[in-house]
Amino acid sequence: MGKGGKGAEVATAVAGAGEEENMAAWLVAKNTLKIMPFKLPELGPYDVRVRMKAVGICGSDVHYLREMRIAHFVVKEPMVIGHECAGVIEEVGSGVKQLAVGDRVALEPGVSCWRCRHCKGGRYNLCDDMKFFATPPVHGSLANQIVHPGDLCFKLPDNVSLEEGAMCEPLSVGVHACRRADVGPEKSVLIMGAGPIGLVTMLAARAFGAPRIVIVDVDEHRLFVAKSLGADAGVKVSTRAEDMGEEIERIQAAMGAEIDVSLDCAGFSKTMSTALEATRAGGKVCLVGMGHNEMTVPLTSAAIREVDVVGIFRYKDTWPLCIEFLRSGKIDVKPLITHRFGFSQKDVEEAFEVSARGRDAIKVMFNL
Repeated sequence: MGKGGKGAEVATAVAGAGEEENMAAWLVAKNTLKIMPFKLPELGPYDVRVRMKAVGICGSDVHYLREMRIAHFVVKEPMVIGHECAGVIEEVGSGVKQLAVGDRVALEPGVSCWRCRHCKGGRYNLCDDMKFFATPPVHGSLANQIVHPGDLCFKLPDNVSLEEGAMCEPLSVGVHACRRADVGPEKSVLIMGAGPIGLVTMLAARAFGAPRIVIVDVDEHRLFVAKSLGADAGVKVSTRAEDMGEEIERIQAAMGAEIDVSLDCAGFSKTMSTALEATRAGGKVCLVGMGHNEMTVPLTSAAIREVDVVGIFRYKDTWPLCIEFLRSGKIDVKPLITHRFGFSQKDVEEAFEVSARGRDAIKVMFNL
């Protein structure tokens, strides 16, 4: 769990949390989730106990369910799933001053060490000792209650719902990408991929002031959704590499100006190659998605045009800005929540089936 709880300890809820048994959704085998008891650790002086109210399903959750691993992160024993979350404070540690029982909060899911050079340098998202919800062997947050550091729980304004609070996690990816790519009012932006991360990145780019945004995808429905959310144009492409030259011409024509920044939210050889070739000389390409572990891309062509290439890993210091974007109305994530489920065994199974199927599902949300 976020506080650093590891292993597969399945037991009744911690004493002091009331009569109720704390239940969680456990990944126990490939394609098998079970709701079982989840023992909470004792509350530390700087921790809070949060009753989960909204938890979203991420593509990584689905990937773990299908494969029991992502890259070198391998699920070797039962693990509580989930990391996009918000809830209500039910108990605070003696050292927590900024939060009180009853506060509605959005949770940042990664707990860094605060001792390494990355943490001390302000790039805590790169911490080698990060304890991140539902990244083995650390438990996640799809549970009745969890314990988490108070400084990673951010109070929500009255006009921001708990579901919107849970959406701060995927939105943070888009915000961090826009920061890394220097998106601003003078930058036209191309986004490769209109899946959930592509859509939140598009919303973030607009909030950062991008005057024109073109989004690209293989699916007509996703492009329709993107345009309904504010994309200036959508370009449908194929998965065939031989179509790339003609597609780049259509993308550039749709932009109607030079492409200053491209954000690849899919992460495949073709999408990254398209981004590199479509971006103007002296522009910037940010790799956001991780569809392929290895790619073949035209780096030489990009290098001689001085196209800068940057990557992102999760996010850092994004929750306050995400919450402000939501409070002010600069970003509206509500249309992205397409399906809602309760927290029964049947609900959990059906919700993951819907999320994995894709189609019209963008964000699937649990209401606990």
